[in-house]
Amino acid sequence: MPSYKIKHLTRYAYAAPVIDCANQLMIYPLEDDRLEVKSQVVNISANPEIAFFTDYFGNQVGVFTVIKPHTELLIESNVEVVTTPILFPMDEETAEQQWQHLVDIRYDAAFMDFLDPHTSPLHEEIRAALTDVVNGNDKPLKNALVLSEYVNANLAYEQGVTSVETPTEEIWQLKAGVCQDFAHLLLFMLRLIGIPARYVSGYVCPKEEGVRGAGATHAWVEAYIPFYGWLGLDPTNNTIVNDGHVRMAIGRQFADCTPIKGTYKGTGAHTLTVTVHIENGKPKKADSTPDVPVYVRETQQPVAPVNSYRKYVTWAQQQQQQQQ
Repeated sequence: MPSYKIKHLTRYAYAAPVIDCANQLMIYPLEDDRLEVKSQVVNISANPEIAFFTDYFGNQVGVFTVIKPHTELLIESNVEVVTTPILFPMDEETAEQQWQHLVDIRYDAAFMDFLDPHTSPLHEEIRAALTDVVNGNDKPLKNALVLSEYVNANLAYEQGVTSVETPTEEIWQLKAGVCQDFAHLLLFMLRLIGIPARYVSGYVCPKEEGVRGAGATHAWVEAYIPFYGWLGLDPTNNTIVNDGHVRMAIGRQFADCTPIKGTYKGTGAHTLTVTVHIENGKPKKADSTPDVPVYVRETQQPVAPVNSYRKYVTWAQQQQQQQQ
């Protein structure tokens, strides 16, 4: 069984002291029969107390506040996990039985949140594009795999062209993005044909070179396969999720699974730096390059007219980390 040691370091550097910093953490791996957390230590500058709760989707969420003035916030997670290979679907029932099962669960509370593709101006355009891709005579599993391959083939993996707020229709038009964009587009397509699908945030732990999203927080999709359950699909790498992926959170979309986000009072000018290092039990090559930030974002102080809120409360800025 593979084991991984994952170090996830997030650093916020502010241009001037800020106060009343409240944050939410979704960096705690989801344990199940395929994932065991051997240990995890989360260290935060200023040593605030972390409170925990379980959200609507079953994710463990940590929250903390830093009240005093500070110019830097460091959040470091060190976790060791062991993963187990999945059991692939036997897929014995007929296509008709499986599609009927998906119809039967359409109004089941456990699936309703993962079936709504949301309204998009390009809804019909995307549906028309899938006419020659989706085949209702094939089983849902085959269609899900075909759609994952379609997204992988039709989107270019390109950083910097999208943000955490980029809508599906813009991703469709750009034909480019990072892993969260691949995941959002696949979610939309699966839900469009009646297959429940949920967003997954976590890490991909490569056993070989060339895996997209390695060394960063990653995103993929879980599709509900009739009479089997949830099956992970990674459209960024066009693969079925197995023992090389570590889940941290699940939800309807990225907003439900943001690894770290929060608000504060103070200047809007800041720099966000994220570094992720994953050890897979193999010795590091002597000629390997040192760890460098995989995500860096600089935000300037916004230009806006002074009003009473800004004058007396200063600036409150939401922080979100895009997944690669």
